[in-house]
Amino acid sequence: MTLKERINEDLKAAMKSGNKPRLETIRAIKKEIIEKETAEKRTSRGDLAPEEELEVLMSMAKRRRDSIEQFNAAARADLAEIEANDLKVLEEYLPAQMSEADVEAAVVRVIAQTGSASAKDAGKVMGMLMKELKGKADGTLVQKLVKEKLP
Repeated sequence: MTLKERINEDLKAAMKSGNKPRLETIRAIKKEIIEKETAEKRTSRGDLAPEEELEVLMSMAKRRRDSIEQFNAAARADLAEIEANDLKVLEEYLPAQMSEADVEAAVVRVIAQTGSASAKDAGKVMGMLMKELKGKADGTLVQKLVKEKLP
């Protein structure tokens, strides 16, 4: 089952159950995917590739995380809770995230592979890591760990 089919099935189930917050989030996901499909002049095919769908979902999840952080900083727990609920629904469609220990092990391995010794090499390390960990780890966590490991 493709992501689009899964979203349509989940949309129907959310409508039947009357779960409005979940329904709104799933509709937002569907809207973002449709917008991406139509925004890019797709002459030969209409559907997004799985990697492009993943990018849309990751972008939406990142926006939710940023919003949660900002709402918490502004002491707006009510709005942060709404965004957190949206994020939970989004995460159902994303691949399982790696643990911090697994990400740290990948960082150490890539630093050893590249022979990086200083913070000047952080860009090279980040580039390799993000290709490898795309969709599996949060970029902010990867960046934090790279900065810790490279003096």
